Amino acid sequence: MSPGFVRDNTTEGMLDILSLSAVKQSRLLRERAISSRDLVGAHLERIRAVNPQINAAIEVFEERAMEDAAAADRRIAAQDARPLEGVPFSVKDSIEIAGVQCTAGTIGRAHSAPATCDATLVARLRAAGAIPIARTNLPDLLFAFESDNLLYGRTNSPYDTAYTPGGSSGGEAALIAACGSPFGLGSDAAGSVRVPAAFSGIASIKPTSGRLPRTGHVPPAGGWIESLWQIGPMARWVEDLQLVMPLLVGPDGHDHTAPGVPWREEDASGLRAAFWTDGSDAEVSAVIRAAAQVLDADDARPACIDDAYDLEMKLLGPDGGDGLRAYLKEIGSVSVHPLLEGWLQKLEPYRTDVAGLQRYWGEWDAYRAEMTAFARTYDVIVCPAYAHAGLRHGESVKEANFRGFAHTITFNVAGWPAAVVRCGTSSEGLPVAVQIAAAPWRESAVLAVAKRLEESMGGWQMPEMLG
Repeated sequence: MSPGFVRDNTTEGMLDILSLSAVKQSRLLRERAISSRDLVGAHLERIRAVNPQINAAIEVFEERAMEDAAAADRRIAAQDARPLEGVPFSVKDSIEIAGVQCTAGTIGRAHSAPATCDATLVARLRAAGAIPIARTNLPDLLFAFESDNLLYGRTNSPYDTAYTPGGSSGGEAALIAACGSPFGLGSDAAGSVRVPAAFSGIASIKPTSGRLPRTGHVPPAGGWIESLWQIGPMARWVEDLQLVMPLLVGPDGHDHTAPGVPWREEDASGLRAAFWTDGSDAEVSAVIRAAAQVLDADDARPACIDDAYDLEMKLLGPDGGDGLRAYLKEIGSVSVHPLLEGWLQKLEPYRTDVAGLQRYWGEWDAYRAEMTAFARTYDVIVCPAYAHAGLRHGESVKEANFRGFAHTITFNVAGWPAAVVRCGTSSEGLPVAVQIAAAPWRESAVLAVAKRLEESMGGWQMPEMLG
């Protein structure tokens, strides 16, 4: 690759390379068709070009990344390359990177000290040869379906700046969609890797609850809601999720919620699929039905999914949000973003006493039992990721829109793995995604189906306003 690849960030050749999957970028590196210094430098140039429009990256590790790239080039030259040697990646600003501040988008952490070590999953990606290049924007303490906070402002969709890329991993999704990074890490308690991926036209997966260690996440794992959320990878192309997930699994000796369940490879053949479109608009419904046709899926759904939204809110807010308010006060977040305040207000109606929490827990057990029974008939589920293709800034907290996030919440409450992949385009030019889910520990089956749909229905497309 000529030196002009890095210097001329408007060339078609550069965007062709940047739009490739991490798998294909890695192949180019191993073949010595391009150096890691060229590849990392090109991503840094791309971030400089697109970030003024989307405000996705809040810190870029230029000098450090280029040093790591030079070391990667030496390993490749010595034929000592690891699976992701020399490939860059980005990280949501709630996942710690050694020597880098982690604010979780909240005022109380604005002057926090840099992390002393990498989060477990960052360390595992580094061990595979990947290079962190940026940390990305998110909502205040992760609590919103839009990425806007009092420290760094709002992130815009790379398809239309009047729209949000979603939250809470919205900066991550927007940067990846804009080719500023090939893949990265987000986290998901109610849809926070899947909603942004859907709104930004990329792919992502929320793994099974407990599948990946969450050591080094802010806020940390623990408490009664720990079974609702997971860290998950995000990428433009499903093959990158298929590569990265096996590299991330396994206990780390710190997060006791991550058991050593072995990774099992599955393909998409012979899987029994169900689908539903309930609660989605006509454009989203049409895309889901087209995906169901590809999979020869049955129109079937467990009745309990109607309870998913209220059950998630019951589990997050049995104290009406008092615990969250206390945490914010403890860390010094004396001012919070209106989107976070909106979340807190929505929790108030679910306030209860100890007996009420016991009832909530019983409802949760019944919900998971019914989902498990459904999985005895169907291997995978295809359904909407959200009710609409996207939302304009500030609209996520409207009650009708907020309840639309029940589509992703369904699988947080179940603890199931669920992925999204772009399968269509709305009349307004926004991506339309399909969500794929399966019973616990079947991430490989979920991703195999996502790959099949991506191949049949198109997958990621370059945002026209950034092309």
